[in-house]
Formats: sequence, structure tokens, C-alpha cells
Amino acid sequence: MNVLIQMCHPAHFHLYKNVVKNLMADGHKVFILIKTKDILEDLLQQSGLPYHNILKESHRKSKIGILYDLIVRVRRMIPFVRTNHIDLLTGSTVEVAQTGWLTRKYRVNTGEDDMDVVPLFAKTAGPFIETLLSPRVCNNFGLESKSVKYESYHELAYLHPNHFQADKKIVEKYFKIETPYYILRFSSLNAYHDDGIKGINTEIAQKLIDILKPYGRIFITSERELEPQFEPYRIKINTLDMHHVMAFADLYIGDSQTMAAEAGVLGVPFVRFNDFVGRIGYLNELENVYHLGYGIKASESGSAKKMYGVVKEILSMPNRKEEWQIRRQKMLSEKIDYAKFLTWFIENYPESKKAIHGNPNIQWQFK
Repeated sequence: MNVLIQMCHPAHFHLYKNVVKNLMADGHKVFILIKTKDILEDLLQQSGLPYHNILKESHRKSKIGILYDLIVRVRRMIPFVRTNHIDLLTGSTVEVAQTGWLTRKYRVNTGEDDMDVVPLFAKTAGPFIETLLSPRVCNNFGLESKSVKYESYHELAYLHPNHFQADKKIVEKYFKIETPYYILRFSSLNAYHDDGIKGINTEIAQKLIDILKPYGRIFITSERELEPQFEPYRIKINTLDMHHVMAFADLYIGDSQTMAAEAGVLGVPFVRFNDFVGRIGYLNELENVYHLGYGIKASESGSAKKMYGVVKEILSMPNRKEEWQIRRQKMLSEKIDYAKFLTWFIENYPESKKAIHGNPNIQWQFK
């Protein structure tokens, strides 16, 4: 097969990197298309995976600008699909659905956000989606008839023990890990679906640092510009090493969805502080079923004080690391290796869709 994978966010690189290797090992030809976004291109260059950047221009912030960029990418993808005789398109993007529909090719969209969280995606991609793969706990609303549900998370495509083993030696290139350390993550919260979403502001960040400082070292990773008082805490590491650093952390606090989930599946306690809390199924499950983290809605009255109390409670827990690994093992025992499943689903599509609808238990062979 000739498979096209569209990546428009660093998280897409991690989601597909093992799938790409699996497909190539099985003799398929894989084409990766990207747009310029944060560290996405840097990740691909470091991994050695070949790719084509079809939109190098700066990302436009308005909805009209986003729509314009989408049209440009689709117009550039159509001839690429035809020239390279693509059999199947896959990715978490609108253009996978639209380009696949326009060129009459198989298309598999991947997502883990509930559709009411990404309404623009639902409106622009929904009519053109052929198949939407998502965790069982996701609510896909009007796209349920096009959905295939599975027992896993995107993060288990790259942080499942089959694919990732944390390495202390990698972390110790940057610092010694005998002293406990804590990771704070500040997102930019400037995506179209982040309108009106609150997160960690300067005052809250300073209070968290004051709470954590007596217990160990503090490292900040940030999408947004940091205030001068926070710069000494900024962590500067190779982007491919971040998951190793996360795996040995004692606590993660942030307003990022993806990094919270990554901490959870690694067995690191997380505290998620933003207004998406309660709205995203897979994070609700990590928090409320497997008790791997805590979600606090930022706009609720007294939310900051509540977060400080949760952080202090976590810090006071005896045998915290051991307890979280027990919780992690329970989660892993009830989930599949998503990279294995996604590889199988793509390689055998569309028969795989019929098979999983006929017998959802087929997925349990991908442990």
C-alpha cells in the first residue's frame, strides 16, 4: 500500500511514529505530510523519518485564517495524492477527511477529543469522514455511525511498555534524579478550540512554585513566553528526551491535555488545571476510573485554592510512587497497545472496520 499520514501537531508525530515504522517494516510505502507547527519538524528531523512540509507559512490565528490555511493544504494535498498513487490517508486532521473524499480514497481519521470540544473539526471534517477511530470513552455525537471505538489512548501508541522504557541515563544527561523534581507545563491556549479557556496564570504559577520548592527541584516547560521570575526554572532538553524526564518526575502540574495524559499513562501523578476538565472522556477516565490524576476546572470559584490543596495532599502521600505504579498497571491491564492496533487497522482496511464492528473483542490480541 501507499499510505499518506498527515501531521499538524507534535502530538501527531508521537501518535504515528511507531505505526510508520511498523508499516515500513511490513513493506508499505509511507508519505508524511506536515505543516509548520511548534517543534513538529524538529521531531521528524531528529527521528530521521522522511516528510514533506506543505505549509511552511506561519499559522494564522483567526478562524478565517485557519480556514484559508486548510484550503491551501487541501489544494496541495490533492495532486500529491494522485501523483503518488496513495491508497489510504490517515491522521487527526480535517484535510485527511476532505482530501480523501475529493480523491475518492480510503481515509481513516484518528481522534481522542469529544466532538463538542472541537466543534470546528466536527463541522468541517464530519461530512467527509469515512472512519473515525477513537477511544471507547469518547463521545463523537453525530459521528458515532462512522466511529470505531477501542480500549486505549493515543498516548499508548508511544508510551505503552511495548514501545517505551524510561531510561535514567537519558535524564542524567541533564540533572541527577536523586532529588525529587516536579514539572510545570504552561500551554499557550491559543488554538481555535481554546477560546475562553482559562489556565495557569502568573499568580497561580508563583504560588505553585512556593508550595513545591521545599520538596525538591522545579522545572517549567512552556509554550508561551515566561515572565522573568520563571526563567530560572525553564528546562532545556532535547524534545525526544522529554518522556524520559517525565517518567521519573514526582508530580506533573499543567494546563496541557496531552502532557497530563502522558504523565498518567507513565504512572506519574498529574494535576490538570483548565476549563476542559469534565469535557474530555479519556482524561475523565484517567482521573475518575484509574485515579492517576486530578482535574480542576479553572473558571470555578475557589479553583486555585482547591488545586493548592490537591497538590499538598499528593505531596503528603506515603509511598506515592509505588501506589501510582499499581494504578498504572491496572490501567494497562485493561487497555491495548494502540500502535499495534492502528497498524493492523490500516493494513487491513476496510476489512478491519467490518471485523471490529462484527467482533470488538478482536482488539484484545493487540496487548
